[in-house]
Amino acid sequence: MAGRLIFLGHSTFRIDTDQGLKIWIDPWLDNPKAPKEIGPLEADLVLITHAHGDHLGNCLSLAKRPSTEVVVIHELQQYLLAKGLPNVTGMNIGGSYRTKGIRITMVPAFHSSSIQEGQELIYGGDPAGFVIELEDGFCIYHAGDTGLFSDMALIKELYAPRVAMLPIGDHYVMGPKEAAYACKLIEPEEVIPMHYGTFPALTGTVKEFEEYIKKIAPTVKVVPLEPGEEYIF
Repeated sequence: MAGRLIFLGHSTFRIDTDQGLKIWIDPWLDNPKAPKEIGPLEADLVLITHAHGDHLGNCLSLAKRPSTEVVVIHELQQYLLAKGLPNVTGMNIGGSYRTKGIRITMVPAFHSSSIQEGQELIYGGDPAGFVIELEDGFCIYHAGDTGLFSDMALIKELYAPRVAMLPIGDHYVMGPKEAAYACKLIEPEEVIPMHYGTFPALTGTVKEFEEYIKKIAPTVKVVPLEPGEEYIF
């Protein structure tokens, strides 16, 4: 049985591992680009890169069951536990956590992180990315929302992810040129662009990204996915 990674719009992905685990990342299930049919909302693990609403998304409804474990930075763990979620594991940047046969490493992201509740802005801890090593050793990097930073080279040196999911939308995150340079630093075999086209401000395009990849990181294959499409590994 092969694993698969399903893109559900914006920065939302579901990973179905070859051992049958369902791992959701940044589950904003009603984002403007989400497909009409998302499939069963079963989750073994939910990973949240940061607290903004377009990434925390539908976590509260998706993770109501005690069997669903949410993995987040410490401050967001405390917030979600206070909201009644039964199974939330907090961690912090630089650490690794093993659960359900996989290894999760929380790595830096250069962004901001907060929760808007009425007139109150709640601190959500630092933003992060995740390096996920699956049961068979296959390694995936989800960068979360981030700008370009040179220590992405350490992600390559330490974890050598085969696949990277990188934002390309610009304005709030890396644009196509910066994301292509990130590929030069990380050197994944394949990259899946994300966080583009959801809002007018996110002007970066896959076409621009592919053009920069040819110049900056030509060994990396761009795998653009439409919402609802899947990548088999």
